[in-house]
Amino acid sequence: MERSVDVVVVGAGIAGLVAARDLARTGAEVLVLEARDRVGGRLLNDELPGGGPIEVGGQWVGPGQHEVLALIGELGLSTYPTYDTGRRIAEFAGRRAEYTGRIPRLGPVALADIGQTQLRLDRLARQVPTAEPWLAKRAAELDGQTLATWLRRTARTSAGRSFFRVITEALFSAEPEDLSALWVACYLGAGGGLDSMIDTAGGAQQDRVVGGTQRIALALADELGDRVVLGAAVTDIDWESSGVRVRAGATTVRARHAVVAVPPTLAARLRFTPGLPGDRDQLVQRMPMGRVIKVNVVYDEPFWREKGLSGQANSDRRSLGTVFDNTPHGGSPAVLVGFLEGRHADAGARLDPADRRALVLDDLAGYFGPRARRPIAYLERDWAEEEFSRGCYGAFTTPGTLTRFGPALRAPVGPLHWAGTETATRWAGYIDGAAESGHRVAREIASAPG
Repeated sequence: MERSVDVVVVGAGIAGLVAARDLARTGAEVLVLEARDRVGGRLLNDELPGGGPIEVGGQWVGPGQHEVLALIGELGLSTYPTYDTGRRIAEFAGRRAEYTGRIPRLGPVALADIGQTQLRLDRLARQVPTAEPWLAKRAAELDGQTLATWLRRTARTSAGRSFFRVITEALFSAEPEDLSALWVACYLGAGGGLDSMIDTAGGAQQDRVVGGTQRIALALADELGDRVVLGAAVTDIDWESSGVRVRAGATTVRARHAVVAVPPTLAARLRFTPGLPGDRDQLVQRMPMGRVIKVNVVYDEPFWREKGLSGQANSDRRSLGTVFDNTPHGGSPAVLVGFLEGRHADAGARLDPADRRALVLDDLAGYFGPRARRPIAYLERDWAEEEFSRGCYGAFTTPGTLTRFGPALRAPVGPLHWAGTETATRWAGYIDGAAESGHRVAREIASAPG
């Protein structure tokens, strides 16, 4: 089958769907090709006992995320607050603390060290232009080192370094040794600073979408109707200045423009004819995905709340380094969500499923007591095993990448345009960043000559 349209979009995640919706509203003829049998990309709902939805992919939205909040409103969806009442648990450098407020009680020296390190990190983030981080005054210095190197030179205590390792795993699903310090500074700047990104109330984890975040993608796809084609895995993109020919199995689509709205590591696996410019190809070779196994553990009641606990916990010694109360809107059943991130996901993925489940329940029992060993359901999702994601939460750059090849991140190549949360200038890596990128490429195409 061969079709001709104005714009073909590769990928039906939020970025691709937003771009397609914007372009369709200008009168352009648009077709979205999605490899999976569903829309949403890294947003996915599963089913709880009793049939209610639960997010096994991306799930939170928060203040300042104007693009996604506007989208939620336009689509007639609503949000509700993440449960955030009670004491939190922190385990760092051999100490356990239960605390309220923002900062755990870890001792005055450790707290002072964490404070001064965060101050310097946030100062760096403010100095990096998020649209062009390679132009920052200290770009070469920061991009020439990993975040681990920067932390060794900045954090003075083992508790401080442990704290920022857990934060790095929680934000990037990667280790400080993996990431360019410039990418981290840019990422934090795009999200309004570290507090904005790690806080619940007032931060990026403040709210959830009633019915699960995949509803955003489902509503967009409903609006687009038969412009979205599922089960169409694109393998080849032939391009020239006048247009593209995209192949997905037996389907061939000709268009004047193509939007590639898949993670960089997947874009690198597409066959482009002619080959892409060297800078673009070198860039995506240096943008791996983070690695995370997300686990929703379901109980008949939220027993941790009875103890005055919020369900939020962090640890530098457990595999399940970050935990939240993930009980859905309506209050039943009770859910704790935890994350095996970075090196913990590496190790967890190599375990037999029964052993991995036992590891998770052991960690939850360590946080919340023996009742955590008796769930009524256990749901997990290893995003590195997803053929058309190959990781989560997003891609990042290795040292040296942004200063050498960064300008190729968003720059169109002839009729080819690049979308996806990694290309955003605000809230990169989040649903909001995906929406921003979709709006951007739609404007690019709408203003293109011819």
